[in-house]
Amino acid sequence: MKVCTDACVLGAWTAMKAEQLSMNTILDIGTGTGLLCLMLAQKTTASIDAIEISKDAAEQAKENVEASPWQNRINIHCCSLQEYKTNKRYDLIICNPPFYENDLRSTDANKNAAKHDTSLRLEELLRGVSNNLSDEGFATVLIPFHRTAYFEEAASRQSFFIWEKLLLKQTPAHDPFRTIVLLSPKKTAMPVSCELVIHDTQRSYTNDFNRLLKAYYLKL
Repeated sequence: MKVCTDACVLGAWTAMKAEQLSMNTILDIGTGTGLLCLMLAQKTTASIDAIEISKDAAEQAKENVEASPWQNRINIHCCSLQEYKTNKRYDLIICNPPFYENDLRSTDANKNAAKHDTSLRLEELLRGVSNNLSDEGFATVLIPFHRTAYFEEAASRQSFFIWEKLLLKQTPAHDPFRTIVLLSPKKTAMPVSCELVIHDTQRSYTNDFNRLLKAYYLKL
């Protein structure tokens, strides 16, 4: 399965937060082929539900989960966030949403649903997070850097508080291209902002990237 570096950072960073905060129940919104829920299962003992709107991707996710040591803790549901119904309130929700809202669209409807927000706009995502997250819970969301302020305003309208932002940069010379946001219904007095540089000036992975991803990348 195809793996994107920024999605791997989202999974590893969220798994680190889940370990620190002792999460017992996790929801992965738009799991794709199951990468994020498998990364979280590797680092936690949580029970994980993962939802995916694409039938083909959900089937691939089920195959990947069944081939893993954590299949008893992960349940894949083929449905949209809007269709997902549960009595659970999750300790942690993670999402790598479709976000190329204003970019050119493909003629392939499945690609558009995966890469653009034709199936899940950020406002709908935040409402879904609000409906499924516990009062003490946290959520992490990966967004394009240029939509960070927009996302923060939308989160505020849903009564969320931003606890932390991780800005991703390709190299020290590049501007940030992605933001990972940690949010919660709980108030925080001092939001934290930090950055992760993926490659150094020699195009090798940085020490910070290596430390975060070494448990998941065989080549590190």
